Amino acid sequence: KHGRICQLAFLGQITTRNGVHLSGDIDYSGHSFESYPNGLAAVFGDNAIPQSGLLQLVAFVGFLELFVMKDSANGAEPGDFPGDF
Repeated sequence: KHGRICQLAFLGQITTRNGVHLSGDIDYSGHSFESYPNGLAAVFGDNAIPQSGLLQLVAFVGFLELFVMKDSANGAEPGDFPGDF
């Protein structure tokens, strides 16, 4: 599970560093996705994501980790995948 998440994060870094961003606005005040910097500058830089937005991201990922992306399938024990070779 964590390997796939790391792969997605790596691809996200490569994509945004090459200038590909989502179109449209990220909030109701008119800030676009392109108006925020890439990498750690988006968290710690001068034009960083607001703290409330960062808290929303962390809370959403935590929710997914705890309740949605469980490491078991169909009630099986963790690490036991029914139908796996």
